[in-house]
Amino acid sequence: PWVETGAFTLAFAAGSVNAVGLLGFSHQAVSHLTGTSTLLGLGMAQLDYSSSVHLLLVIFSFVAGAAFSGFLIDSSALQPGRRYGVALLLESACGLQNAMVTTYSGAIIRTTHVSGLFTDLGLMLGARLRGQALDRRKAKLFLLLICGFILGGSLGALAFAALHFQALLLPAGLTAVMAVVYHRYLRRN
Repeated sequence: PWVETGAFTLAFAAGSVNAVGLLGFSHQAVSHLTGTSTLLGLGMAQLDYSSSVHLLLVIFSFVAGAAFSGFLIDSSALQPGRRYGVALLLESACGLQNAMVTTYSGAIIRTTHVSGLFTDLGLMLGARLRGQALDRRKAKLFLLLICGFILGGSLGALAFAALHFQALLLPAGLTAVMAVVYHRYLRRN
């Protein structure tokens, strides 16, 4: 349950950040780089240097966050005692969530984008139609992550309408609280 709660909360935060990015940064997602890379290609083809530099900085920021995660978390196994709290606290100021989650889950748990989750659900459904057993726990986790991302996107949109870019303080605060909760958990155990 604690993995599911944490994963839902991280997906919620990512959905919120992504909504603010879509509404405030020229309709550009910031929690994943497929669209950003495509927009970079378009900007380069159109010789739009200002847009291209902006998009390169978004990509650089994402990679820098992943590098921080790679530096902080040195194992692919989810285990208490690792520096997830430090990563979450840093994430409340920058985007390293995708790499942190990939590091400890081997890309099984995705919290910053949902395309892979929908793909995995489709594959599971196809296998079920072929007669294979459905992994209900995994399907439940995928649906939980998708719902968290969508709910976060809804809250992010509402917060952006009221607060503009200050809406980013909400998911930043949420990940900071997660860092504190993780740190307290470690101290007790």
